[in-house]
Amino acid sequence: MDFLELAKARYSCRKFSAKPVEDDKLNRILDAGIYAPTAKNVQPVKIWVMKSPEALEKIRSAMPFKWTDNAQAVIVVGGISGNSFVRPSDNRDFEDVDASIVATHIMLAVQAEGLGTTWIGFFDAPKVNELFPDTKGYDLVAIFPVGYPADDSAPSERHELRKSKAELVRYV
Repeated sequence: MDFLELAKARYSCRKFSAKPVEDDKLNRILDAGIYAPTAKNVQPVKIWVMKSPEALEKIRSAMPFKWTDNAQAVIVVGGISGNSFVRPSDNRDFEDVDASIVATHIMLAVQAEGLGTTWIGFFDAPKVNELFPDTKGYDLVAIFPVGYPADDSAPSERHELRKSKAELVRYV
């Protein structure tokens, strides 16, 4: 599958089967995050993987939706200021951009491995910090439930809705 086919095939999977995720697939997904580009290659990011029943129960309690039910792993991505690139012209800190690039690589790698996920941004970050103290100080940009899509999992009705190139692209 080429990249455009992969990007088009990816959808926000919100229902998972109970089939376990193989460690080799999870490791390739994490490698995709590790090899993601960051500004000046500073890599001001951290990736947390929740796999134990206790960790999965805790992370699920920080989200208002049940999208992680049956997911066999949950990946959290965060960035941290201090070692990140700051654009000199306006002091814009790129830690959240770098973390989002890493998260995007992870999300697409999940699809490439034949698994499903959705980018969850609607969660209680202070609660995640409380439940997982190692996350304190990080700007948590995404939570990804990871698993095999359930047999009845399907893209939302909005999945195919896209703005046209004319609306999104401007040549200058």
